[in-house]
Amino acid sequence: MPILPIDTGRYGTSEMKKIFEEEVRVQKMLDVEVALAQAHAAVHNIPQKDADKIAQMASLKHVKLSRIKEIEREIKHDVTSLVRALAEACGPSGAYVHYGVTSYDVVDTATALQLKDALGLIEEKTFQLEKLFMDRALQYKNTLMIGRTHGQHALPTTLGFKFAVWMREISRHIERLEQCKVRIIVGKMSGAVGTQAGLGQNAMRIQELVMQRLGLSVADISTQIIQRDRHAELVCVLAMIAASLENFATEIRELQRPEIGELFEFFESKKQVGSSTMSHKHNPEICERICGLARIVRSLTIPALENVVTWHERDLTQSSVERFLIPEGCILTDYLLFLMNNVIADLQIDEKQMAKNVTLTNGRAMSEAVMIALTKKGVSRQEAHELLRTLVIKSEVEKRCFEEILCENKIVRGKLSVEEIEEALNAKNYLGTAKEQVDSLVEKTKQERRAYGMG
Repeated sequence: MPILPIDTGRYGTSEMKKIFEEEVRVQKMLDVEVALAQAHAAVHNIPQKDADKIAQMASLKHVKLSRIKEIEREIKHDVTSLVRALAEACGPSGAYVHYGVTSYDVVDTATALQLKDALGLIEEKTFQLEKLFMDRALQYKNTLMIGRTHGQHALPTTLGFKFAVWMREISRHIERLEQCKVRIIVGKMSGAVGTQAGLGQNAMRIQELVMQRLGLSVADISTQIIQRDRHAELVCVLAMIAASLENFATEIRELQRPEIGELFEFFESKKQVGSSTMSHKHNPEICERICGLARIVRSLTIPALENVVTWHERDLTQSSVERFLIPEGCILTDYLLFLMNNVIADLQIDEKQMAKNVTLTNGRAMSEAVMIALTKKGVSRQEAHELLRTLVIKSEVEKRCFEEILCENKIVRGKLSVEEIEEALNAKNYLGTAKEQVDSLVEKTKQERRAYGMG
């Protein structure tokens, strides 16, 4: 009976969960055993016919999962159970199954095969999200909105600029994944302590042939296990991706507040229910789900880093941990990317409300622009800042338009005409290089995507 929400089908995409199904993992381990046998045959360590027999029988059609578990209940060793079940199915040729290697030659190499498939899906979705942000950045590069710092109105910006910032955050994650893959998608045939003693004089060649057949790189050196700094790096990268997705989701949640009302998750009004009792609710529940699950992904960094530590050439402390953290990390990160892609693709945007919110402070959010205008007319920057600080407070206390307060001030009017004050208070005139930055970074992203072969 399924217990965890990944198993019940609540979270995770079907294609990613498939990669980590027990049957698929067992088949990956059988594939490693086949590659090993064929490598032995290639260097004439075993007869080719026996290697071919192993290849013929190394599938779940012949090596039943039920038989592996039956053996494991007796001997209490999962990999040896698989080896024995395969050897049984191969008859006399079974004598050459698992020849010269140890359990984690098979386990770590099979894990690399799973991670190769998993990272392919994760990269695909990060590229999709990058493209969505790129398109939105261009679409809304002129859409005025207020920028906020500390939760307060700061200066005007554009929605396209916000999307461009998010786009480049994803671009950096793509780069991290590409760099990480080189260290993660590696296998090894190194034996009980890494010396390859059991593989004989052709050990290095056998290892090379196995990885060539499986489409993996060779770990440059290892003990009985591939060192877990590699896996820790991957989990940390996944945690960073999850953190970014939570960052984006949190911003959307904030901007969906009725008192802000600028961005909204898509809500299927004909069917979707926001609350079991409050019929008016349109909750940002997908973004909230992203925020919640991102915390689970980030929590995996601690056990991943703890796994770097091992006794001597290996102990078994990593094994139980990785049965959770590698599938969970990949399944949840992939799912978070899936959710965020859907959120951004269907994001509802109220440009009129954005424009309205820019004016919410009655012009006070443009105080810096007025300060700059005054300094250009010879007023000390510090003096201008203090003057505007007092005028902003006056506007707030008296609940009067900032322009009116400015026009009444003798110092301001002595330096700036009414037209110059109006120009300084026009938010559209104070966007700096926002639009140019959007165009420049979109072009940079396009060039990077072409280099990755994404077009």
